[in-house]
Amino acid sequence: MDSITQGFLQAVNLILHLNPELFGIILLSLKVSGLALALATALGLPLGALLGLKRFPARDLAISVMNTLMGLPPVVVGLFVYLLLSRKGPLGFLGLLYSPTAMIMAQTVLAIPIVTALCHSAIVNVDPVIRQSSRTLGATPRQETFTVIVEARYGILSAVIAAFGRVMAEVGSILIVGGNIAGYTRVMTTTIALETDKGNFELALALGIILLALSFVINTALHLIQKKGMVRTA
Repeated sequence: MDSITQGFLQAVNLILHLNPELFGIILLSLKVSGLALALATALGLPLGALLGLKRFPARDLAISVMNTLMGLPPVVVGLFVYLLLSRKGPLGFLGLLYSPTAMIMAQTVLAIPIVTALCHSAIVNVDPVIRQSSRTLGATPRQETFTVIVEARYGILSAVIAAFGRVMAEVGSILIVGGNIAGYTRVMTTTIALETDKGNFELALALGIILLALSFVINTALHLIQKKGMVRTA
């Protein structure tokens, strides 16, 4: 018990004294996850809007696939990206394996189904009267789409925040494609796993505290956005 208390106190000390190694790992985590989220949103939002607003063959199948991929095992994603970027893979010539770029790719693949499926859900739940009113007022298809997306903005924000929470907590895929290289590809989750194995609990606990704090902020923001959206539709 004393060792746990001592480790916790040392972890707090690392945070309070702005330990360079600790905050370097945190900044890299935020950079990788932030860029992955931006890419996933740029790809997933239009795809979610397409599934929510258009009717085309195999649409139901596409929706089912996206819903299924929300639970995609991270290690499978890591294996897929690894094979894609390995020397014998189709993108091996780029030399991206064991780099932050490879980690961003893996997290993007994980986040796209979440953004797409939840954005689709938010868009299809918009009152049909909104679309009908837009058409009555002479809106173009693009203006009609924009109007629906604006109306579904709280659900879309919830989708983005949920995806961010997923990628921030990810360890399996980025460990496979990033290699956990100190000062280069070592992020919060992979560092916690490594330092725990080494018995270096103070750094692992410090990162665990930061990760829990970020999780709390993410979930609080998600709750407030969902609550605001429910009040608006009530």
